[in-house]
Amino acid sequence: MTELMRGIGVGTGSAAGPVARMAPPAPLPAPRAVTDPAAEAAAVRAALGAVVTGLEERAARTSGTGAEVLAAQAMMAADPVLADRAAELAEQGTDGAHALTTAFDGFRAELTAAGGYFAERAPDLADLRDRAVAQLLGLPVPGLPDPGHPYVLVADDLAPADTALLDPERVLALVTVHGGPTSHTAILAKALGVPAVVGCAEALGLADGRLVLVHGADGLVEPDPAPEAVERATARERRRRELLAGFRGPGRTADGHPVALLVNLGAPHELAGAAAADAEGVGLFRTEFLFLDRAEAPGPAEQAAAYRQVFAAFAGRRVVVRTLDAGADKPLPFATAADEPNPALGVRGLRTAARDPQLLETQLAAIAEAARDSTAQVWVMAPMVSVPREAAAFAARVRAHGLPTAGAMIEVPAAALRTDRLAESCDFFSVGTNDLAQYAFAADRTLGSLAELLDPWQPALLELVATAAASAAAQGRPIGVCGEAAGDPALALVLVGLGITSLSAAPASLPEVRAALAAHTLAQCRALAELALRADDADTARGQVRSSMSAR
Repeated sequence: MTELMRGIGVGTGSAAGPVARMAPPAPLPAPRAVTDPAAEAAAVRAALGAVVTGLEERAARTSGTGAEVLAAQAMMAADPVLADRAAELAEQGTDGAHALTTAFDGFRAELTAAGGYFAERAPDLADLRDRAVAQLLGLPVPGLPDPGHPYVLVADDLAPADTALLDPERVLALVTVHGGPTSHTAILAKALGVPAVVGCAEALGLADGRLVLVHGADGLVEPDPAPEAVERATARERRRRELLAGFRGPGRTADGHPVALLVNLGAPHELAGAAAADAEGVGLFRTEFLFLDRAEAPGPAEQAAAYRQVFAAFAGRRVVVRTLDAGADKPLPFATAADEPNPALGVRGLRTAARDPQLLETQLAAIAEAARDSTAQVWVMAPMVSVPREAAAFAARVRAHGLPTAGAMIEVPAAALRTDRLAESCDFFSVGTNDLAQYAFAADRTLGSLAELLDPWQPALLELVATAAASAAAQGRPIGVCGEAAGDPALALVLVGLGITSLSAAPASLPEVRAALAAHTLAQCRALAELALRADDADTARGQVRSSMSAR
């Protein structure tokens, strides 16, 4: 029997099919002499322009997250500093292909050195470089394979420009050698509902045409599966989809314990899909999209118009608005300092209000204005709350604007340990498991090599969640979890067992979470939570909980 290959599972479900590998980029040719530097520089600029145009055209033909990713790629390729660097090298006698390569690689090194979000975007520049060089040399631009039949896509890593255009009718599953749980591949695979395994080093040895069975939930790739294994997986997948179709309405455990199921919302193009989802509202409305990529903050009228649109789409339902979460991996020129040596531990989230109180005042005024004539239940929460004093000051400012429901994110261990004190001023809480794990384990959340520590199944992280949930319950305060952890059906049961009262995730994740809740009583959720808390590590916790679920 061929040994199983292991990586990081993304999403749920299984799929089998023949491998089709992404073709590697064309090798860089040997340097050549430049006889007309001006013409060479013009060719470099033309190649970059063609890449930008191609990405913008793809974005126009795409929707949702894919369009957003492609537009971001086009902006990176259109950076005038990049074009100037490459053109200057060409004017100095470097041939176009090497001028582009040097310029892009210089940018990559700068992003890598910056760390955090910037370092995570550095691989995107490699794809843009390969596209620009291919354009200049008149070679085929790197892209998805087309073997003429459905396939399992295997790649070293997937560029955003390719991932954004994946057709789930043709691409049965994804397997990448590199990438982590927050990579573009992972995010878009979840949005498409395609099983994926990222960070699977052994996938390097998979050849075109080889049959593989990909298990998204378990992070396993099974080469040369037996026919009966494929049949079982296919039947299991069919039953899973049939089961999901039968569950609708509010979240409930098998014995009727309510668990609010909500959606996350972070960009205007997501609004229609989120509003149409079978959800009880928005558990996390990220407002950063209004502030990013601009030199100064948006005014109150612009903000109010955007918030009003969301509140109207969720009339009668809950909308939890998170105030500006700037800093760390989302630096803003008007809100964050450029010289912070460690931005993740610096002035971010609510802390920016101490530096510029008017930022928060303007945002709260805009939220209140938009909520005034809306039937949506508008709740407002602050990110990066660390101590009770911050929570009390924020809640007072929220209520001063006529907004009745104020809360706090639990992202810092200090807040998790003192949720009882925060509850003296806060009406509700929302746990951000990604940041809570980052600070609990001293591990950069954007660093793929530390993915094991950032696993939301880590028992120490779950213990912090349990502590916060118990304190919130003692004070009669609801407490939710927003983010990827809430979208894992098995982990959702554990979170409910720990005392979490609402779960907010991507719309595509909610059907499986709803079905999992409906199949388990609250007592069973509590038993699964105990299993996870007693485990020594994340893998053991995950394995024991899923084994217990399967044994029922």
